[in-house]
Amino acid sequence: MPRRERNKFVKRGQVLEIQIEDYAFGGKGIGRLKSELGDFVVFVPNSLPGQFVKAQVKKSSKTYAEAKLLEVIKPSKDETDIPYQEISGAPYIKLPIEKQWAYKKNSTLELFKRIGKVTDIEDKFDEFVHSPSTFHYRNKMEYCFSAIGYDHEERTDVDEFTMGFKKRGTWWCAEDLNKDSGLFDKELEDKLKEVKEYCKNTGLSPWHGPKKEGFFRYFVVRKSFKTTQLLFNLVTTSHDLPQFDLQKFASFLVELLGEHRVAGLLHTINDEIGDRTLATSGDINLVYGEEKIVEELLGLNFEISMKSFFQTNPKSAEKLYSKVIDYALDKKETIDNNVVLDLFCGTGTIGQILASKSENAQIIGVDIVESAIENARENAMRNNIEGIQFYAADVGKFLFEHPEYTGKIRTIILDPARAGVAPKTMKKIINLGSERMVYVSCNPATQARDAELLSEAGYSIKKFSLVDQFPHTSHIETVVLFEK
Repeated sequence: MPRRERNKFVKRGQVLEIQIEDYAFGGKGIGRLKSELGDFVVFVPNSLPGQFVKAQVKKSSKTYAEAKLLEVIKPSKDETDIPYQEISGAPYIKLPIEKQWAYKKNSTLELFKRIGKVTDIEDKFDEFVHSPSTFHYRNKMEYCFSAIGYDHEERTDVDEFTMGFKKRGTWWCAEDLNKDSGLFDKELEDKLKEVKEYCKNTGLSPWHGPKKEGFFRYFVVRKSFKTTQLLFNLVTTSHDLPQFDLQKFASFLVELLGEHRVAGLLHTINDEIGDRTLATSGDINLVYGEEKIVEELLGLNFEISMKSFFQTNPKSAEKLYSKVIDYALDKKETIDNNVVLDLFCGTGTIGQILASKSENAQIIGVDIVESAIENARENAMRNNIEGIQFYAADVGKFLFEHPEYTGKIRTIILDPARAGVAPKTMKKIINLGSERMVYVSCNPATQARDAELLSEAGYSIKKFSLVDQFPHTSHIETVVLFEK
């Protein structure tokens, strides 16, 4: 045994059965094991207070361990029966939504106190914005194929053609989705088993994770809530492709769901062994129909391709963006006839909505992803939005390369990826000297870290809201207004 493992209370790889007693930010259930030195804490993501669970230790120290959830042996008394098939991507679906909101709010506020050193965060709290729909709210789903399924009665892996989602705690094993999960499109999910049977009857094999071989890999679906149309992407390897009739598969989907619902079918070749839907190499081709669908947000239309980033819960995204615009316009004099910098702008949704609400602002959108900026420009033209410019550039370098905006930027909107803003980039943003920042985050842990840095630079939190974009998961989005 390695020396560093000897003094640890539990060891990496060890399987524990433990009672979950408390809840920490990010959906981490807290269990405790008794030792001669006192309580030993075990964090188990995706578990709930009151559950008795089986979990495997992934990381261990002298004072605590982190484990992954393998199975809920006994549910919490707070959980209720649901008419949906449970999936690993919605660990809290049996918990009443009001309880979910309470856990998310309390744990996020504690996070800002602990990491951000914002001791008066409750006084700054503005609103908890609920998702308009708590079920069937997603506009995208990725279903995986697998040659390894799971027998719940025997509690063991089995060799079988499977189509659905990865079994909790595994990467090699999947479970069939046989009915509505409560998250995506009910009609499609109730009929997904027929898609599986069609593929199975071709005689071609599903992907075998450990062997890194097989034909069928993923079935990705995007949905427009504006039109209810579905855009499909079948991901396969090139091996055995001549034996699969893509046109016939498209006709099957149209027959299954109706021509009015099938916007188009794309086919992606992914021969890489890495487990992801879109390969870094390989072709993506249109087989049938259109390659994009249209979605509407706050009266503006956005074209979405299979590769586009777009908010997964568009109805809740409208509320999120409304809150951002509300904070941006909180002092209208800092917007009108001034430059607003929309950093990490993606497809430019926030900037375009702000431009539609403020005629005199000059809005600059910046993002490093060129395809997103191309989409942003196309969407702005389609929506007849003026007074907005988009640049494909690294945020830190852009600020250095465009000194003409120095002293003119009074409001900055930040919407970074989960990793947050790199400290060097944040210092460059601070050096612009804007009076206000509206900071949107899908990862409050990194935002709380940045809040301390902003506080040292003279910014303080004026308002703070939470937006529930993903009911039945631990995810929560934050919108924070910082002012000097």
